[in-house]
Amino acid sequence: MTAVDTRLYALIDPAQAGGHDIAALARAVAEGGATLVQLRDKLGSTREMIARALRLKQALAGAGVPLLINDRVDVALAAEADGVHVGQDDMPAETARALLGPEAIVGLSVGSEAEAAAAPVGLVDYVCIGAIFATGSKGDAGAAIGLDGFARLAAMLRRSRAGMNICAIAGIDASNAADIIAAGADGVAVISALAGANHPHAAAKKLRGIVDAARAERSLA
Repeated sequence: MTAVDTRLYALIDPAQAGGHDIAALARAVAEGGATLVQLRDKLGSTREMIARALRLKQALAGAGVPLLINDRVDVALAAEADGVHVGQDDMPAETARALLGPEAIVGLSVGSEAEAAAAPVGLVDYVCIGAIFATGSKGDAGAAIGLDGFARLAAMLRRSRAGMNICAIAGIDASNAADIIAAGADGVAVISALAGANHPHAAAKKLRGIVDAARAERSLA
């Protein structure tokens, strides 16, 4: 398994980039404190996705921030990305791991008790729980489960695998990030909180500071 830092997980979506160039956006949030970047591209062709992944990879070169591809293991392989994030309707995490190998980062989305119970926690490097709050950024996010729902699913996953790296997604911003960390998250995954800002670098820096302070309260620093 690969150690992965999910403290500030920036999802870069070409359709929700807030008017920013995606490569410039990725670079800005990485410099501002993002610890993980994902290309989330629901509309591009395979060729377009590979080209975008390569642009993000170049933008992140030297930053020490891994690049993951949402859903598409083939694109991750073609672009030589650091790994992939899969949802419940995507390629099974077991298959993604077999194709990408033991050194790749493989993340998994979980949104219900049934999904948490079935999660192959021994094969993934982190789990992202959501939707936590209502959001317009993820059309497939499902009903919001709130902080209590998050805490319940996180506890289930950590009973299956002690120390499981867990982040939270959907509707998270500077106003509620500390609450989700206090509820047990290792980090937060965001789209509009960064892409929707006029100055993504500053937004990332602020959000990372909030996450780090909340983690320190839980002695996770």
